[in-house]
Amino acid sequence: MPSINSAKILILATDGYERSELRVPLEKLKERGADVKIASLKADPIKSWDEKDWGDTVNVDLETKNVKIDEFDALVLPGGQINPDILRKDETAVQIVRDFVASGKVVAAICHGPWLLVEADALKGRKVTSYPSIKTDVKNAGGVWEDAPVVTDQGIITSRKPDDLDAFVDKIVEEVEEGRHDRRAA
Repeated sequence: MPSINSAKILILATDGYERSELRVPLEKLKERGADVKIASLKADPIKSWDEKDWGDTVNVDLETKNVKIDEFDALVLPGGQINPDILRKDETAVQIVRDFVASGKVVAAICHGPWLLVEADALKGRKVTSYPSIKTDVKNAGGVWEDAPVVTDQGIITSRKPDDLDAFVDKIVEEVEEGRHDRRAA
């Protein structure tokens, strides 16, 4: 069981990520001592979506094709509508999610981020939340949808929206410190 100050956390994102849903976990997890890396489809910096327009950029540490999940303790999937929609069409990104889920390591998705869990076929029978507009997608993938700030099922953490970020980050820390989770297949 790693403590958060020795944990290695991967954030998977691309252009169009919701700014706060990447920046807040990135900054707060680093403040708590975690080594946080950002993976994306390309090596170039990725651009956020900030409410109604393009926002700032963040540097990418590694491309998805170079991700080795055994080097990380947890995966964070920020939302925004654009970011997960692009990522769920990329087989390498979806395979990263599948591999993290299969490994028993912590997987945390917020807002529209659970679209990647849908695509990875990781929700059957699991308690989950999301941004309300993708509730039907989550339920159609077999998820048991709940309207709550944070829902956790065997180390898979989901959250609804930017207002829930503090609870989301706290739950990531808690679950990482619990260690791997034996999961039933979704």
